[in-house]
Amino acid sequence: MTAEHLSADLAGKPAVLTELAQRFPRWDPYAALPALLEDEPASVRFLALGPARRACEVAAARLRRGGVAAHADFSSSAEEPPTGPETLVVAVSLGDGQRELHSALDRYVGRSPVIVLAPDEDAVVGRYADLLVPLRAGEELSGLGCRAYQHALALLLLLGHRLGAPATGGSTNFPGLLRRVANASRVLLEGAPEWVPEAARLLDSPDGVRLVAPAERLASAEQGVRVLRRGPIRVAHTAETGEWSHSDRYLAAVTDYRALLFAGSAYDQRFAEHLGQLRGSFVAVGPTPGHERVPGAGLSVRYPGDADPDVSLLTEPLVAELLAAHWWS
Repeated sequence: MTAEHLSADLAGKPAVLTELAQRFPRWDPYAALPALLEDEPASVRFLALGPARRACEVAAARLRRGGVAAHADFSSSAEEPPTGPETLVVAVSLGDGQRELHSALDRYVGRSPVIVLAPDEDAVVGRYADLLVPLRAGEELSGLGCRAYQHALALLLLLGHRLGAPATGGSTNFPGLLRRVANASRVLLEGAPEWVPEAARLLDSPDGVRLVAPAERLASAEQGVRVLRRGPIRVAHTAETGEWSHSDRYLAAVTDYRALLFAGSAYDQRFAEHLGQLRGSFVAVGPTPGHERVPGAGLSVRYPGDADPDVSLLTEPLVAELLAAHWWS
């Protein structure tokens, strides 16, 4: 596991995502869903660990907005909610955490319909599945699963749409969304030699880096933190944009505070004003809700489609992942 392996994994994102898009409409991962569910599920329980669980939280939140009872749990939790055909279980593995998934899914086999998203058809955890969905992200030599995370989140968005989650951004045209994300990722990768060194300079601090994002896209910050901790082993933490002024703001008063802001929250401007008053600095990814540059940002990283919430969810973690590869090397 090296910085070169991570860089190679990230460079392959556009190609493998385009390959996934090209599988549609011949391949539909949820074609068996009507046969699996006799009726609409009364509830959906997502099970995962780490970044996979964060992706599940996004899918669960969208389903709740559509009126579907859904929640994302740690697969390591000892809780045992009621089982039954009315509860759809969705388990997600990016390659690790399978031991915990095995223990959790033992409670549901033969009692509730189970969907498993896993790296490939040969994943051991797939034996618990009534419906197995391979991520088709290819082999990742870094072991960090950046492409697996992106594909899992994309396929969870598609599943949510099939189960009744309201459409947002490009979710109604799934192959088209994947192609837009592939293009956005390609633009970020091609421009990386110009913006990554400057972003790394602005964010370098002995006190680490904070990744700040709106609640709807906090998963992006969590994915970035995971790669920064596991790759270059950097101190990194997350914060929600609106909550920042009630929590991390106080840390900014006593530390060399640097933040990577995933923009798009109604509280972006307040964050920028408060951090500026405390002499902190930040790099913004994407635009404000008004599609404008975040005021006060030391650097603004933009890419095609960054005003679309679905494109942002699937693309923006690449910014933190590229920073991780840069610092690691």
